[in-house]
Amino acid sequence: MERGNIVICVLSGDYGKPRPAVVIQSDLFNLTHASITVCPITSDLIDAPLFRISLEPNELNGLRLASQIMVDKIISIKSEKITQAIGKLSSNEILKLDDALKLWLNLKYK
Repeated sequence: MERGNIVICVLSGDYGKPRPAVVIQSDLFNLTHASITVCPITSDLIDAPLFRISLEPNELNGLRLASQIMVDKIISIKSEKITQAIGKLSSNEILKLDDALKLWLNLKYK
């Protein structure tokens, strides 16, 4: 599992149904850490381009519906809650995700 992979997982609480999510955690920790940090993906689209990254379904990402990465719903889950990888983000989508994460978390740009 690598950063930028789109996986199917089960989250806790309000987002507890099986759903796609994108791995945002550094690859340095994915094999050794008991949890993985992800941003859930939803097909319930809203107009919030600063913290919702829009994705069109394609062969690379494995999604079936137009969706958005919910940068405002970052969560760490146990690795065993991830059932499968279905695709990955393009390099351009990863750059958009990184920018949204920096804004949401108020990280300084270099």
